[in-house]
Amino acid sequence: MHRGHQHAATQTRERRHRLAHEAARLMAEGGIRDYHQAKLKAAARLNIHDDASLPRNAEIEDALRQHQRLFAGAGHGTQLRQRREAALRAMAFLSGFSPRLYGPVLEGTADANSPVQLQVHSDDADAVQRYLDEHGIPAELRTRRLRLDRERVLDVPVWVFGAEDLIFDIAVLPYDALRQPPLSSIDEKPVRRASASGVASLLADEDIDSYVRG
Repeated sequence: MHRGHQHAATQTRERRHRLAHEAARLMAEGGIRDYHQAKLKAAARLNIHDDASLPRNAEIEDALRQHQRLFAGAGHGTQLRQRREAALRAMAFLSGFSPRLYGPVLEGTADANSPVQLQVHSDDADAVQRYLDEHGIPAELRTRRLRLDRERVLDVPVWVFGAEDLIFDIAVLPYDALRQPPLSSIDEKPVRRASASGVASLLADEDIDSYVRG
């Protein structure tokens, strides 16, 4: 009986692994941005339908990193650096709103379709719109639901605009969220973010790695 249980657990782990890597492939090659959608599409493709085999978002993110290391080649590094350098310039432009970089550009999973995602902070929700207007930057308003903690959710304005042949996605959070970041949709922990100095350090580390590799 115990051996049968172990065999079933091993099969479930193998299915989770296969699903995570198929979902990662779909995100990397098919432009799917939503982890849940990628997970369900992978399950349909592999004909795996038991809930216990569905991987966690964090498992898919790990598989996505592996996929990009194996298949994206030098082009991925170039795309990532381009977006991180652009993020740093955008953060300087938005410095009055305490910007923080987050998402695929920070995590290293960005691809050719990934926007540069920033969270900025102001208790005046219209301040960012006025600032963009003053500088002649046309932006589209969207709304995103963020989980502030286990009990609270908040719909925040998101300004989306194009610059430097990239898409920028600027979410406006209350100033309190500078101290307490919202929860990640991937693992429900406080979302990982970086200040301008943190992004500059990332770029410096990349330069050192590149120099060491010769």
